Amino acid sequence: MTGNDDAALWIRRFHPAPDAPVRLVCLPHAGGSASYFFPVSRSLSPKVEVLAVQYPGRQDRRREECIGTLAGLADAIAPLLDAWTDRPLALFGHSMGASLAFEIALRLEQRGTVPVKLFASGRRAPSRFRDERVHERDDDGLIKEIKALSGTDSQVLDDDEILRSVLPAIRSDYKAAETYRFEFTDGGPKLETPIHAMVGDSDPKATIDEVRAWGEHTTGDFELDTYGGGHFFLNEHAPKVIDTISRTLSAMSGPR
Repeated sequence: MTGNDDAALWIRRFHPAPDAPVRLVCLPHAGGSASYFFPVSRSLSPKVEVLAVQYPGRQDRRREECIGTLAGLADAIAPLLDAWTDRPLALFGHSMGASLAFEIALRLEQRGTVPVKLFASGRRAPSRFRDERVHERDDDGLIKEIKALSGTDSQVLDDDEILRSVLPAIRSDYKAAETYRFEFTDGGPKLETPIHAMVGDSDPKATIDEVRAWGEHTTGDFELDTYGGGHFFLNEHAPKVIDTISRTLSAMSGPR
């Protein structure tokens, strides 16, 4: 397999925007796929070119082995983004994707690229740990969690056969998110990348205070937006979130 083939597996560009001054890399939530960000890509194009990441183990990559750690995912993804750094690069991650975006940003900075912004959505800061073990539940317990959070397509939730076929990928993602540990000490490692955090005010997976702690992880600017709703407030407030991303990146896409 060539490097280009490998990149095409991971990076999906639904709406090429050759004149866009900035790119946004989108990292899905646990069990999510690149296609979740198709509407975001359509809405932001042509002002922002969206690159949506497709993890192994789902959709057209369903026969590939999942990667069960965030470090492993970040190690695989970060080098592939080098080819896209001819323009300013921003990162957006929801839930597990936010923690992954942080790890990718650390690696990009180590490689000499400082993203213009990290949007961390629906996820407590890396330094705020909860002992969660959803990935250890049986299939019925995992399905109960998924349905409670309401982040999976209703057609999937209503089809037991389809739902159970995607459980291995969902379980692997939950394991990656729940076993993630960030060693946070005074002085670093912190990002130079500014962080814009977002959270639903009734999110059972992340309190406002836990999300506000993202400010501890950057030497750059920090902003926090709070929305009405739960863990997938994005689904209710998509136009407002997309507008915020668009306005923020439009203001930051010039020379740094």
